[in-house]
Amino acid sequence: MQTYGLTPEQQDEALRIHAENLALAPYQAELIKLQQHIERNRLKMMVLFEGRDAAGKGTTIGSVSRFMNPKHYRIVALGKPTEEERSQWYFQRYIKHFPHFGELVLFDRSWYNRAMVEPVFGFCTPREHALFLKHVVPFEQALTEEGTLLVKLYFSVSKQKQALRFEQRRSDPLRRWKLSEIDMQAQSMWEQFTQMKYQMLTVTDHAAAPWHVIRSSDKHRARLETMKLLLRQVDYEGRDDSLMLTPDPKVCFSGRQELNLMDQHGKGYTS
Repeated sequence: MQTYGLTPEQQDEALRIHAENLALAPYQAELIKLQQHIERNRLKMMVLFEGRDAAGKGTTIGSVSRFMNPKHYRIVALGKPTEEERSQWYFQRYIKHFPHFGELVLFDRSWYNRAMVEPVFGFCTPREHALFLKHVVPFEQALTEEGTLLVKLYFSVSKQKQALRFEQRRSDPLRRWKLSEIDMQAQSMWEQFTQMKYQMLTVTDHAAAPWHVIRSSDKHRARLETMKLLLRQVDYEGRDDSLMLTPDPKVCFSGRQELNLMDQHGKGYTS
């Protein structure tokens, strides 16, 4: 076998990645069918990818969208708000990116920045945070009543795995751009994020747009479960009934299940 100058460790890594890609391929093919169904039936679908830094949100978005038609989906990852945006209604800058008929939009972080990142780092006032929690559920209920399918995903990574991924970013020149000043503080602010996560799930989990929690310390399993979950949201044409879509109970949880786990483990719960 041609090794291309790779070490045995690098060969094993390449084979592992190839095997994982093969395992994802049937689900990615189904996602194309889902996208075509959305287009044909003029549906609007929006998926929020939330979670701690280095939880695997971006790479999962890449796997989900890898083979989709770029004309009918968008990835939205907004940066720091401008002064003009800061003067507007908080949700306003997100609304301009909402899907039109026949489109799927994937948000790499969303308005839920105000539920976790902003209050932890002091980027919003306590009043702004409280107003967000007051308004977000009616906002999402109105959105879904108008016909948009809203799927909310929270990627849950362990503290140890987050630290490892930060170190990989720090030492790898191809990943170093991902490491921000906020990332450097994430480990020391772990408990504060946990408290905000608990409050967010408690207040904003509702029937019209419930939270789905994905354990993401194992990126491959997280990607697979995310694809399965998205495919379960819509009864699209041409579904491959031989494909297993049942959620893995060790990876995929409802928001209520996650809260119960957090209640059981108390402050010792660190994912």
